[in-house]
Amino acid sequence: MPTLRKVRHRLGKTSLHKPLAWVRHRNLIDSDVFVASYPRSGNTWLRFMLFEILLGQSPSFSHVDKVVPDIGKQGKASPVLPNGGRLIKTHEPYRAEYGKAIYLVRDARDVALSEFAFQKALGLAGDDFDKFLARFLRGTVNPFGSWTDHVNSWVKAKDEGRAQILLVRFDEMRREPEASLGKMMEFLEVPVAAEVIQRAVANNSVQKMRDQEKKNPVKASAKGRFIGSGAVEGWREKFTETQAQRVQQSAGNILSRLGYSTVGS
Repeated sequence: MPTLRKVRHRLGKTSLHKPLAWVRHRNLIDSDVFVASYPRSGNTWLRFMLFEILLGQSPSFSHVDKVVPDIGKQGKASPVLPNGGRLIKTHEPYRAEYGKAIYLVRDARDVALSEFAFQKALGLAGDDFDKFLARFLRGTVNPFGSWTDHVNSWVKAKDEGRAQILLVRFDEMRREPEASLGKMMEFLEVPVAAEVIQRAVANNSVQKMRDQEKKNPVKASAKGRFIGSGAVEGWREKFTETQAQRVQQSAGNILSRLGYSTVGS
């Protein structure tokens, strides 16, 4: 893993995160739309499909990162939306600058497993998932706080009408990607033919994205990969009963609110 990535990860979890986030959120315009999620929730897969739908081109990591960039890099982003709007990726909790956003949410338990595998491959986590899960629930494994607080910030903003937010569940997008993307295009006010969406889904399967990554391994270290398996309810096979109960205590209310099955259901 490049030293720069480790430095960024560590700095992001210090008091420098807030001022750096403020700097990254400058020079936004009202017609910008955000593709938001907690890390390891499917944001990259979604951006690949949106790229192909909106531009009619085959995506690559470098092209997607330029057209639908991370927050802070929007200065060079392409105006792919009505009124010169840009699509911008963010992993931040809800902020007042986010006037319109697609919020992709994934089951906290699958997120924890994916984040653990990714950080372990990059040398940022040890072998003990139990300890990692405790840190994950406290919100100390990355710069973006706990999954529970992150999701609650976006759900509350949506409920209170502080922004236009389309909430999309990752498992529903995995099960019916064409229907989910159709709703997103309506939300973005971009008319698109059904066959365009079908083609984007077919061209951006998990396996095809992993093939892309092999050609241009810019996201992960030699030990691991950035693109995960996209598992849905994989936690049921890997969590102990104690771990499942721990997540239930920390995130059970919002998991239930979002329609996710909880322990014993």
